[in-house]
Amino acid sequence: MTGKERISNILRRRPVDRIGLYEHFWGDTHNAYVDQGHIPRGESFGDHFDLDIHEVGPFNLVADLDFQNKVISETEDTMIILDGNGASLRRHKQHDSTPEHVDFTVKSGEDWQRYKELLTKVDERRINFEDYRKAKAEAAAANRFFVWGGVNVFECMHPLCGHENMLVGMALEPEWVTDMARTYADLTIALQEILFSKEGEPDGIWYYEDMGFKEKPFMSPAMYKELIMPSHIKTIGFAKSRKLPVIMHRCGFVKPLLPYMIEAGIDCLQAIETKAGMDLVELHKSFGDRIAFMGGIDVRALYSNDKATIDKELEAKIPIVKEGFGYVLHSDHSIPKTVEYGTLKYFIEKGLSLGTY
Repeated sequence: MTGKERISNILRRRPVDRIGLYEHFWGDTHNAYVDQGHIPRGESFGDHFDLDIHEVGPFNLVADLDFQNKVISETEDTMIILDGNGASLRRHKQHDSTPEHVDFTVKSGEDWQRYKELLTKVDERRINFEDYRKAKAEAAAANRFFVWGGVNVFECMHPLCGHENMLVGMALEPEWVTDMARTYADLTIALQEILFSKEGEPDGIWYYEDMGFKEKPFMSPAMYKELIMPSHIKTIGFAKSRKLPVIMHRCGFVKPLLPYMIEAGIDCLQAIETKAGMDLVELHKSFGDRIAFMGGIDVRALYSNDKATIDKELEAKIPIVKEGFGYVLHSDHSIPKTVEYGTLKYFIEKGLSLGTY
């Protein structure tokens, strides 16, 4: 089977020849493997490891498109940047990492109004048509499953106002948070309509939406259902109106929210972070008849660079979760450069051997 055929079937839990294969990497991992001579310069991870999915993120949802990022302060190792969301971010100079949010201009519903005006205008400058067109052609040439990738409403909101302001707002000023979610949902759909009408549809949609931390989600199921789920139903519903399956990335512990996410229409849950308390086998047994899963293999096993440790992790999970044809091999987090090339290669080969039908 081709990657496109395989992932298409897995997302619908139909028979395949083997489990799927995809992976995410920190940017400096590719550079390290190239410098070490393992990957030819210019060759992608997708081509090198024959991954089944090809992904592109063509949208820019920063509030003020015309704002030029400003360096507020810097040290030898970090710099604090003010961006077009009015957010101050600390970024590391020496390595790739998620930026640390330091401060925000938007802290209330009143602050939100000025930025809302910027986000209700459907500006085609937010769409990178060229990147989408190129990625779509590359996916077709390699027979990979092509996904439009981008953030959903929760991941749109917190870069603007911060997790703390947003979560307190959910409790004390829910109308503000609901309005933000609805605004970002409407903008995302409007931009997708423009992109797909001009450049054609992808094979699927991949939304990123981190909504949990260790052993707890950021909100109660009731709060999710009331404030966030309506916008998820809207964005996922648009995809389903185009007959496009939806993969949802969720870092952290989100098990209590999963029944509602399934109700909202997701076809696959991705990441399934072990160290946050997510249990791939348990989730498969509880929900594997309704959705597919991607990830859930503890990346700390790969950190060890020890084959026996990797064997133990894979052998405990793959034979179980492959049942029902709804699993894609993936670690539960992005691969850093400390994972040796030989370790990653072994992980893929061993996982696929266990996942062959």
